Amino acid sequence: MLFLSRGLRRRLDGRVRRRRQCHPQRALRQDLPDLAAHARRALQQRDQAARKPRSLINPQPLPFFSRRICNALRFRQISGNIVAPESPSDWGPGDRRQWLHFHKVQDLKVTGGGIIDGRGQQWWARSSCEEKKNRTAQPAPKAVHFEDCHGISVKGITLQNSQQYHLTFTRSSNVEANYLRVTSPEDSIDTKGIHLVDSKNVHVMDNLISTGDDCVSIVGNCTDVRLRAISCGPGHGISIGTLGVNGSVDYVEKIKVDTLFISNAENGVRVKTTKNGVGGFARKVKFESIVMRNVTNPIIIDQGNSDDPADSSEAPVHQTAATAVQVEKINYIDIRGTSASEHAVTFSCSDAKPCRHLSLTNVNLTRVDGRKASSYCRKAFGKSTGTVIPESCLTKEDFVHHVPRHSEEDEEEDSDS
Repeated sequence: MLFLSRGLRRRLDGRVRRRRQCHPQRALRQDLPDLAAHARRALQQRDQAARKPRSLINPQPLPFFSRRICNALRFRQISGNIVAPESPSDWGPGDRRQWLHFHKVQDLKVTGGGIIDGRGQQWWARSSCEEKKNRTAQPAPKAVHFEDCHGISVKGITLQNSQQYHLTFTRSSNVEANYLRVTSPEDSIDTKGIHLVDSKNVHVMDNLISTGDDCVSIVGNCTDVRLRAISCGPGHGISIGTLGVNGSVDYVEKIKVDTLFISNAENGVRVKTTKNGVGGFARKVKFESIVMRNVTNPIIIDQGNSDDPADSSEAPVHQTAATAVQVEKINYIDIRGTSASEHAVTFSCSDAKPCRHLSLTNVNLTRVDGRKASSYCRKAFGKSTGTVIPESCLTKEDFVHHVPRHSEEDEEEDSDS
């Protein structure tokens, strides 16, 4: 059941007195009639079924809008379950992109020990690989989506069995997503855990994530992101990218990832770009203090993107230095554990714009089966320090003469590193 504070109930019913001139109450009353009805019914059911399992079944998506960001809208606590419709046929044609949608909301806190359950099993079945190839699969909703929001805190709840992405932040800032449990089966389709798009100043910490896709993914135009103390797996690990999708120009920088445990995952820490971008970069990224257990690709930079139809032999893409995504200044520090494949370290970089300023420090990755692991490098330049196992394949290079710099600012940053 969804428990709302007295103040929030009054606000939803439009009974809050006007304290400011921007009149947010009118917008809330107009935009949230269904939420108010659901909340009232939920509160009535609490007294009628106190001993029954507590849940709120939402027959349709719940939008949260604020036309002008004036007052803070706060959920003090979510206790019990918020449950999505089980069948895709229960969703209207215009409702299939997102379920719980927060748009242009400021200073929102979502807390408590409750569960948000997307019940996505039927969506996953419709999104099978065969349907995707034939383009017959309908897009599945994002379970919880914060869009153009600022000052957001999501703590202490469980998100499970999302139709697609569990928790998404788009064009948002000053975000905290901490003490969360995010779970879905390993074979669930496209069920990313936490997905960041065009957002800045984001802290994701102290979380347990086990999904069928990336535990955390960071894509276009994200900066100042901190991931810390995360248990990830199974799933696809921590991913920066894919960058450059559909000809986009993506910039990702100032990312710090540390104190992670990644197990039984397809990837550990990955940077991924596509060949059909038109520029951009991923830079100033630090992966530190990470333990891997039975991870297929513990450390990987993938600029080949062979699983992308746009990069297949049937649709060749001729990449130039002007169109390639630049990957640079990526540091790997104190990473250890076991690889499920021969290549524990893979740097498959762009021929047109090679990776530069890569750094390996105190890396120790061995194979699960006891055989010797190896590294693979293609157009990858950088250095290694301390003990590095498997042996580094990075090429030392005079970056000034062989790899052109972008600006004088880059030169100053290099001298400080």
